[in-house]
Amino acid sequence: MFQSCSRHPTVKWAQRSDWVYITVELPDAEDVKLKLEPEGKLFFSATSGASKTLYEVDLDLLDSVDVNESKVNVSSRSVFYLVKKAESKWWNRLTKQEGKHPLYLKVDWDKWVDEDDEDKGGEGDMDFGDFDFNGLNMGDTDEIGDEVAEEDSDGEGETVAETKEKKIEGEKDAEAANVKKE
Repeated sequence: MFQSCSRHPTVKWAQRSDWVYITVELPDAEDVKLKLEPEGKLFFSATSGASKTLYEVDLDLLDSVDVNESKVNVSSRSVFYLVKKAESKWWNRLTKQEGKHPLYLKVDWDKWVDEDDEDKGGEGDMDFGDFDFNGLNMGDTDEIGDEVAEEDSDGEGETVAETKEKKIEGEKDAEAANVKKE
């Protein structure tokens, strides 16, 4: 009888002095569970595919992180983590493991900026597309999807309540503009 074991999805990463961008490439991820601990321990698991294959990632990040400021987005193609570093400094690698890194771990050249070039066009120039960042504490191991947030113009995530409030205000402004036209 075959023993069930997990696989590793492709994980891409990039950084700025105060953030780490981690993308777990796993289309149609279901039963997503994640945990981020202040000392830099990141755990991800999900199932994918018709056979519900289990995928897991367990990383010891190089340094401590701010769990409360970190955000996550689960889309149909990937899971994107925006991890706030506890101390604003450049890391020479993603994990504490020295030497060869795991084969599934790769640099995300689309998001990469060299340390010297950070001031020329940093995080504000990054295109996160239509990512909705989860405003919940990433230290939770609960399944994702309870409260989704959107990225606003300054690159910060906002809670669902803030997003709904802005939408209601926008609708009121549009309604007021329509009344003035009549």
